[in-house]
Amino acid sequence: MKTKKIPLRKCLGCNEMKSKKELVRVVKNQDNDVKIDIKGKEPGRGAYVCDDKECFAKLKKTKGLNRAFRCDVSEEIYEGLVKEIESRGRKN
Repeated sequence: MKTKKIPLRKCLGCNEMKSKKELVRVVKNQDNDVKIDIKGKEPGRGAYVCDDKECFAKLKKTKGLNRAFRCDVSEEIYEGLVKEIESRGRKN
């Protein structure tokens, strides 16, 4: 019996490989718009962060999204990520 592969991605906050379902995806599309991709299907360059407040704090401190997308990411995106992380239920 074949086992199904679980896609892994690296968190920008803690640099650990985790399954895609555990991570929140942020995407930058061709128009250079950066937004949170809730379903994980948006076209464009994606970056991932754990649904953990500590990882998010590291990401914000090091400006990991700015480096990943090679552009300035607005504070609104970071605030949206905080709301998304809180809505997923983890309050670490």
